[in-house]
Amino acid sequence: MENTLGIGLVRQPNTVLFGPGQRRQLGRIAASMGKSVLIVTDERMAGTDSFADMVADLTAQGLTVDSFTEALPDLPRSNVLAVAERFGANPPDLIVGLGGGSCMDLAKACSVVLRFGGDVRDYFGEFAVPGPTVPTIAIPTTGGTGAEVTNLAIVFDDEKQMKMAIADASIVPDVAIIDPELTVTCPPGLTAATAADALSHLVEGFTARPKNPSPDQLATEVYVGKNRITDVFCEEGLRLMNRSLGTVVETPSDLAARSDVMFAAYCAGMVINTTGTAAAHAIQSPMASIGHTPHGIGVGALLPYVMRANQPYAREEFARMADILGVGGGLESLDDKGRAAIARIEELLAAAGVPLELESLGVSEAHFDQIARSAVTARRLVLNNPAPLTEDFVKKLLARGVANDRSWWAAP
Repeated sequence: MENTLGIGLVRQPNTVLFGPGQRRQLGRIAASMGKSVLIVTDERMAGTDSFADMVADLTAQGLTVDSFTEALPDLPRSNVLAVAERFGANPPDLIVGLGGGSCMDLAKACSVVLRFGGDVRDYFGEFAVPGPTVPTIAIPTTGGTGAEVTNLAIVFDDEKQMKMAIADASIVPDVAIIDPELTVTCPPGLTAATAADALSHLVEGFTARPKNPSPDQLATEVYVGKNRITDVFCEEGLRLMNRSLGTVVETPSDLAARSDVMFAAYCAGMVINTTGTAAAHAIQSPMASIGHTPHGIGVGALLPYVMRANQPYAREEFARMADILGVGGGLESLDDKGRAAIARIEELLAAAGVPLELESLGVSEAHFDQIARSAVTARRLVLNNPAPLTEDFVKKLLARGVANDRSWWAAP
């Protein structure tokens, strides 16, 4: 767990614009990037005044505007195919992804297919994109995924019934416009789930393995470990979540709290671009097929057990987290501080309404083998986790979660 190279690395958009009301800059920014624009979003967002205002702004700047408003949750491959069929003969100069993570991932996936053709499957994996894609602008309407700044597009292959990813620096959005006002009308359940997801990104990014990558690894691998720059984003994101996560759930109209959580989610996106996520995300993916729990709730429910399992392998990181979260005062040992940090993260998860056990998510002992076998196949995530992630380890961790055993154990 040592960054012996002292390396710092993030991959990021050319421009990030943050702040209440900043969506009104869309037209001017887009006009500097082309003459025709395709907006991809979902049906709910397409019916809002904000969407109509953005279309009017783009039109007033002289752009030709088309839209695809059928984006679905857990972005299905069929969405990408539909956009390619509808707009492939006359691709736009730029694409705007407006909405949650699936809408922004749709924009990124389409930026590849509309530039290079073929099937989105042709680009699954790391660095499989031939070169620059159709320019994109990402505008999030939830505070959680960080997809507005990431080099990932997660696509559910609805024929193969599995999630796949385009992982390539070429698909990082050119511009991210992050306007907290767009999250004020976000439903409470979605607010909580996306905030829990962002919190898990920050925890897993801060405690991920530093990999001390070679030049070849930097050029060919997306997840090259935690480093000096990602730690800066983690610390700021954790501080903001600690201050405002509870408030944004209790008082959704609190714009200051919305701004804090959305900025924390942006920080988390900047982190996982380089560190990746780890055990909680590796286990949640197969677990979701059992109870169909929203992603953020699933990773949040796993996090207490993953943190306990990882703490002996990342003692200094968890101890530092206690200081960031304001719960390390008066504690001297690394282990005591680390436990205080874990307890505080659990308080934040509980404030978001995340169940801190797994049985209520439909998981039972009968599912352990199935989940464990699938979880360890997510090799990029497995290699990020500070504790060795084996099938046996996963099954023992799941047993703790089903039993709601959050005592202080040295190993699952």
